[in-house]
Amino acid sequence: QLVESGGGLVQAGGSLRLSCAASGRTFSSYATGWFRQAPGKERDFVAATSPSGGRIYYADSVKGRFTISRDNAKNTVYLQMNSLKPEDTAVYYCAARGLAATATANDYKIWGQGTQVTVSS
Repeated sequence: QLVESGGGLVQAGGSLRLSCAASGRTFSSYATGWFRQAPGKERDFVAATSPSGGRIYYADSVKGRFTISRDNAKNTVYLQMNSLKPEDTAVYYCAARGLAATATANDYKIWGQGTQVTVSS
């Protein structure tokens, strides 16, 4: 089970940190990813990390602004979001899979419920 938190309303240029807490003792074996979905749009890849955190991937739209990290001791993955833009407004989802990290939502079988991020201009 994955539970996201940390979403909210922020002005453009501001920052938020999302957290995704996982239950279970095998979290360190799972690749994790963050995806987002704006109203009327498909679920898009944001960032992903390998089980160890040694390999990290970002969507071009967030490179240099967002940072994904994980603390396997706490069974938690984070998404630090800086320099937020109105186009970052979406529901953000955390996901996990038992194989290598990918940027494809359909590859992930475990999902959180999502947390809303709204960036005002």
